[in-house]
Amino acid sequence: MSAPDGSPVGAERSIGQLFASATTELSALVHDEIALAKAQLRQDVKRGAVSGGAFSVAGAVLVFSLPMLNFALAYGIRTWSHWNLAVCFLLSFAANVLVAGLLALIGVAFAKKAKKGQGPQKVAASVKESAGVLQNAKPHPRPELPEDRAPAAIEAVARSSS
Repeated sequence: MSAPDGSPVGAERSIGQLFASATTELSALVHDEIALAKAQLRQDVKRGAVSGGAFSVAGAVLVFSLPMLNFALAYGIRTWSHWNLAVCFLLSFAANVLVAGLLALIGVAFAKKAKKGQGPQKVAASVKESAGVLQNAKPHPRPELPEDRAPAAIEAVARSSS
């Protein structure tokens, strides 16, 4: 078994290796958060498109079908019921308004779902939570070294950084 950077598990790794490993994992986390934000944004856009399509269809039905449907329905009602022709035309108009109203309700329902979509806000909260966890992370306590033994690696790092 080996660590993410390829070193064997249990072997002591240098500070540089630990930093490189942490940087790689943090970068992967950020990329995953961005991918999640894109996926949620795509879903919200699809809901908005369905809503816009439903409103467009409702308008098209109301505008283009009213004349033909009104005449056909009014004359059909007149044939079956022998009512006054004006009453038949009013009934056919009411039926078209009812269909357009149902399509508009579908559009409103999808618009509310798209508005409720909190995709980017959820991702931002998740990133803030990850940052908060990383800020509050405390390193594991290191075992005490005997006083007669000075850690050579610490001295080497101190010399190279000055």
